[in-house]
Amino acid sequence: MLVYLLDWLSLLGRWLHFVVGIAWIGASLYFVWLDNHLQPPQDAEDDARGVGGELWSVHGGGFYHAQKYRGAPPQLPETLHWFKWEAYSTWWSGMFLLVLVYWYGADIYLIDPTVLALTHPQAVAAAAAVLLIAWFGYDLLCRSFLARNDTLLTFALFFFITALAWSVCQLFSGRGAYIHFGAALGTIMVGNVFRVIIPGQRAMVAAAGAGRVPNPSHALRGKQRSVHNTYLTLPVLFVMISHHYAMTYASNYNWLVLIALATAGALIRVYFVARHRGAASPWPLVIAILLLAGVAAALAPAATQQTPTSVSDATIETIVAQRCATCHAQQPTHSAYSSAPAGLLLENLEQIRQASARVHEQTVVSRAMPIANLTQITEAERAQIDAWYQQLQRASGATP
Repeated sequence: MLVYLLDWLSLLGRWLHFVVGIAWIGASLYFVWLDNHLQPPQDAEDDARGVGGELWSVHGGGFYHAQKYRGAPPQLPETLHWFKWEAYSTWWSGMFLLVLVYWYGADIYLIDPTVLALTHPQAVAAAAAVLLIAWFGYDLLCRSFLARNDTLLTFALFFFITALAWSVCQLFSGRGAYIHFGAALGTIMVGNVFRVIIPGQRAMVAAAGAGRVPNPSHALRGKQRSVHNTYLTLPVLFVMISHHYAMTYASNYNWLVLIALATAGALIRVYFVARHRGAASPWPLVIAILLLAGVAAALAPAATQQTPTSVSDATIETIVAQRCATCHAQQPTHSAYSSAPAGLLLENLEQIRQASARVHEQTVVSRAMPIANLTQITEAERAQIDAWYQQLQRASGATP
């Protein structure tokens, strides 16, 4: 019953995280787009009132007229809308899932003894430390002398994030490493909102309300962190879906794959932000495509010339029953699952044959399954699955 309740908590937590994440990312993407499409005000009176840019748009059967002030308006409106709870809710719901799935279930999803033999408390402590180091390290760089030069800061942040990717992949399972890298980036993003953007906006509102000219440093710092957030968006979204693709996190060089795909995502965002301004160099997009193609080529399974080996169906049934069906069953016997992961059933030969390509991919090619090798599959058994799958392929005429 506990596992069933945890599944429901996970379902509701993911749903909430998905919804509030859409709200946060949607608002972020919209305001970046809006900033990059503003035009000088057409009305001289607007310019005199401090309007620095405006934009007309049409949506949902109506016309909208957005204006952005160079500083603060002469008089603050009664109602001022803030955008912060979307970010906070996304982080809290993400942390709820991280604790529920990866910290509570560290022995399954976070710890991989072949990477580093951690105890459950050690793994959770290391995971929490990663998030703290990510935020304080990033914030320290942004407050250092490097912040005066965007190019230097960009390179420093790239090396910092690369070191972060490498570090988590030396600590945790591939899947756990990826999700904690994403959580670290998400923590940086929400830290920017909570610690820099919103306090700066509060100071600007307070100054305007008191009749003082707002300190422009708040706007500049907030703008810088907002730009960082928009470039981190696509890398974080990649990490959110990465656990479906073991070919990435199960690679021997998973940290390099992670940073390459994260960089590709950031470059794609760089291209579209520049395109919003009307003068986009194609090079960020070209480099991103080359990175994606390079990773795909590097991860492609090598063709092997295997000596034909006869492996009986009964042998495979026995291996799968011992190593896979404890989870992939109508009623799993493993205490971590109340239903078969991904709905995949492997309880009889017909089901195993139907899923043979997936079984081979997960146990032999990516070696991601059994997850954290909970059922202690041996190398000899992986080789037997490989030989049996090749045998099926030859029988069907799929391979020579």
